[in-house]
Amino acid sequence: MGQFGTEFCDHIAIVRYENGAWQAPSIEPLKPLPMHPAAHVFHYASTCFEGFKAYRWDDGKAHIYRMYDHAARMQKSAASLRLPVPDIDMFVGMVKDLVARHVDDIPLPPSSLYLRPTLIGTLANIGAAGAPSSEATLFVLASPVGDYFSGKAGPLKLLVEEQRARSTEQLGSTKTGGNYAAALGPTLEAKEKYGVDQVLFCPHGDVQETGASNFLLISDDEIITKPLDSTFLHGMTRDSILKLGAENGYKVNERNFTVTELLQLVKTHEAALSGTAACLSPVGTLVYRGKEIKVRDGSAGPNTAKLRKALQDIQYGMAPDTHGWLTEVS
Repeated sequence: MGQFGTEFCDHIAIVRYENGAWQAPSIEPLKPLPMHPAAHVFHYASTCFEGFKAYRWDDGKAHIYRMYDHAARMQKSAASLRLPVPDIDMFVGMVKDLVARHVDDIPLPPSSLYLRPTLIGTLANIGAAGAPSSEATLFVLASPVGDYFSGKAGPLKLLVEEQRARSTEQLGSTKTGGNYAAALGPTLEAKEKYGVDQVLFCPHGDVQETGASNFLLISDDEIITKPLDSTFLHGMTRDSILKLGAENGYKVNERNFTVTELLQLVKTHEAALSGTAACLSPVGTLVYRGKEIKVRDGSAGPNTAKLRKALQDIQYGMAPDTHGWLTEVS
């Protein structure tokens, strides 16, 4: 299996929005999309996407994790970008049809089938800078994947960025490509200068998230993370970990905290990044104002491992899904 996200199944699910209505979805062979050079997405970034996984269990069936929640989040992203909002039943049907076609291509756990629904504005109008795209295409890619951080030796290293934000206040919770583009420059600069894996964005000292993951602090009895607001992405893995943590006796503390407090908390708390691709990945080192600061002793902590296993046991079919998070496809 190649690098995460570089291999694809040979079909996609696709549907177009034209003349004020969604057309009939279809499963088509994977191939380049015909796009007019004046398409709205190229000029005004009218695009949003989702990312979630299907797992193949020993029973030979696929089980898609939190598909309905991802569909609802795409609806919110589409609405914030003034794109046509996909119907949830249509979205779910497209995903299930694509997964059903490729059940046999899903690698066994801990690998999975990564699903990438993407919505783009396709109206051919370069004068529409202040107008929404009245035409759109929604498609779903399927990619067999392994571990997102494969090849990474040990816990992650993060640069603490005190000034710049990952996104804008109004688009932080929208899963749009522009947010990732905005984080790319600072992240690559930090990798080159400090050898870090990611940047922890803390504008004006407010600890928020990295370029692609939510950030959590975890002790033997507590989980601390920023409360949901419009400035950062509302991650499904974050939500899952908080629910499982509460069920396992952790006090879930969703509150704002500063960089100054963070530097004190990492003496006693583990740090981790949560996300669909990353799952729950331990952070061992922070780089702050040019100095390296260990998170506890710098090694992966037992609480992060415990919560990661609790989540993966549900995803892999080794523990009951008491939340209704999984959708079976055969």
